[in-house]
Amino acid sequence: MASQPALTDPPTLCTPFNVAQHWLTVNADRPEKLAFVDDRESLRFAELDHRVRTLAAGLKALGLRREERVLLLMLDGCDWPVCFLAAMYAGLVPVAVNTILMADDYAFMLEHSRAQAALVSGSLLDNLSTAMARSKHEIRALIVSKPETPLQSGQVALDSLMAGQEPDAQCAPTGPDDPAFWLYSSGSTGSPKGTVHTHANPYWTAELYGKRVLGIKESDVCFSAAKLFFAYGLGNALSFPLSVGATTLLMSERATAEASFRRLRGEIGELKPTLFFGAPTGYAAMLAHPKLPQRDDLALRLASSAGEALPADIGERFKAHFGVDIIDGIGSTEMLHIFLSNTPQRVRYGSTGWPVPGYQVQLRSETGEPVRDGETGDLFIKGPSAAMMYWGNRVKSRETFQGEWTKSGDKYLRNPDGSYTYAGRSDDMLKVSGIYVSPFEVEATLIEHPAVLETAVIGKEDADGLTKTKAFVVLKPGQQVDEEALKHELKTIVKERLAPFKYPRFIEFVDELPKTATGKIQRFKLRALEKERTT
Repeated sequence: MASQPALTDPPTLCTPFNVAQHWLTVNADRPEKLAFVDDRESLRFAELDHRVRTLAAGLKALGLRREERVLLLMLDGCDWPVCFLAAMYAGLVPVAVNTILMADDYAFMLEHSRAQAALVSGSLLDNLSTAMARSKHEIRALIVSKPETPLQSGQVALDSLMAGQEPDAQCAPTGPDDPAFWLYSSGSTGSPKGTVHTHANPYWTAELYGKRVLGIKESDVCFSAAKLFFAYGLGNALSFPLSVGATTLLMSERATAEASFRRLRGEIGELKPTLFFGAPTGYAAMLAHPKLPQRDDLALRLASSAGEALPADIGERFKAHFGVDIIDGIGSTEMLHIFLSNTPQRVRYGSTGWPVPGYQVQLRSETGEPVRDGETGDLFIKGPSAAMMYWGNRVKSRETFQGEWTKSGDKYLRNPDGSYTYAGRSDDMLKVSGIYVSPFEVEATLIEHPAVLETAVIGKEDADGLTKTKAFVVLKPGQQVDEEALKHELKTIVKERLAPFKYPRFIEFVDELPKTATGKIQRFKLRALEKERTT
């Protein structure tokens, strides 16, 4: 393996830096330690190194050239990190995409990214093939991981591509500010945007959040319910463990409560995770599950939450049952990972915590002026992991990436102890009786009722055309309730605990809420539903 000095100082514009090579170098002295384990196989660090450099050679043998994009549509498993790292090692730019989208979504992403090749799991091949048939863009190579049917002309199995290749001894001479990979935003407020990240960005998230907040170490076993194609999951299950030589447990199936419990109990690979990464929706489902494990069944030392703000009730109940804190934080595709967080040493449930070391945050008014403590403002972040841009979207890039600062699209308020409390997405905020109302504040109050699993609050016009709050409520499984009586109880709870004007005038019980694959509630779909009902 070509030598590259261990990165002891922050990467600079003048420093040759390839993040895939960096991680291989970090783990060169632990060749027999487990790096990744999935339901089928495991990879030790020496095997990971060999497969990454061999696949990099194979990709270049296909004629793929530096900075060309490669679509990565794969289920979480040992082949995912191999493909992601190999592409970056070769100087290519992997475009990691959500595995549960429709063919039209992939057709858009192929055209938008101009991907020259695609790496796909065998079980997802049919969907991608449909997308390719609908797309006006043609790719040069289609590489299939674990094919389930005989391959067609123009398709090659991943293992076949690597067979007979000599491992590439030299990584591409990239720099820290060169494009390394893309992630598409989840599209919670519209069409997904291709977010371009550099080789230095995952280094920074591992150093600043993974090491300084999580305190991740070599002996940890990491398990993330959030998948690798998400910014949150990419840090949890790849960047952070690779930065210290920890082991990662990967799961290809959907992250249901039962599927997560099987991994947490050590039923897969005989490994019990010490670090678990989830989202509020998942934690709520776990706590409501009839077969909730006991704390002695698990080896957890810490849990992390992101995706949406964690209601205090969920964090407190999880801590009471398992004896482990959930440290809530907020990150974004644009910043790559969490920049504002509680810490293991300092947890304030109901808040998102304090700025992660290395990041600065500001709350600004609609006119751009700083707001006072206790006042709601737009959240801006300054930190070294910010994306370069949205590809091919200059207007949105300028709106979000403003000099050194990145506009998150979230509303927050700062507490006297320096912690920050979530007030909702900027486009979700409601104005009731001339005063802003945070949907999350009402939701967090409603969810304290023992019958409520989750809820989403939007604005709805009353008979006079005035905006009032409406709550969509999902009940816990097996609940038999008098709906009218429960509506009265829920309204009363909000009136007693919040300002009276915030209580939901309208309540509707539903079986489920529309969400992105990250578990974020898509309130815009609920707003669209209400609008459709009134027209």
